[in-house]
Amino acid sequence: ETAIIERYRRRESSVEEALIEMYLAGVSVRRVEDITEALWGSKVSPANISELNKKAYVHIEDWRNRPLQGGRYPYVYVDGIYLRRNWGGEYENVAILVAIAVNEDGFREVLGAAEGMKEDKASWVSFFQWLRGRGLDGVKLIVGDKCMGMLEAVGEVFPDAKYQRCTVHFYRNVFSVVPKSKIKIVAKMLKAIHAQESKKASREKAKAVVAELRAMKLKE
Repeated sequence: ETAIIERYRRRESSVEEALIEMYLAGVSVRRVEDITEALWGSKVSPANISELNKKAYVHIEDWRNRPLQGGRYPYVYVDGIYLRRNWGGEYENVAILVAIAVNEDGFREVLGAAEGMKEDKASWVSFFQWLRGRGLDGVKLIVGDKCMGMLEAVGEVFPDAKYQRCTVHFYRNVFSVVPKSKIKIVAKMLKAIHAQESKKASREKAKAVVAELRAMKLKE
């Protein structure tokens, strides 16, 4: 009898997890109802789905607000990701501010993610202060794009940390003014700069690449 109860308990747990994953993946409540009816012969009501999601969000909030106990985090990567969100029946783009760090042992860790509404200074300051309040310490270098709001916030909240522009964002900025037919060759040239084994070698390679790019006359 105990084995039977346990088997059904595991099955119920699996069903709940599947419903939560569908909702978080963006499947509409109406679609979830249709799927459950096709699989199990009965619909799961919107109220039940809402209750399941409340359980999930409790765990999500616990994770988001957990104390950062990985020691010191010398390298922190930050960015804003824009997602569409429904506000009172209307959809608009919302910035999700994300921070990923490398700790002193060389392991990466997602520090946190929060809605910033937009990537202005106030949003980034609030985000950085939230991370510091949870225990973010020992930051030596922050890597991100050239968003002015983020740059100003770094100087205010982490005055002792240095800033480095993200190479991926830098490449994208360069590619935006390069003819499509030349993007692959320009990408190889840029990567060659960052593949050098010393700062001196990288600077020398950068000068050579600049000369090559000018000689190519990339305007179409």
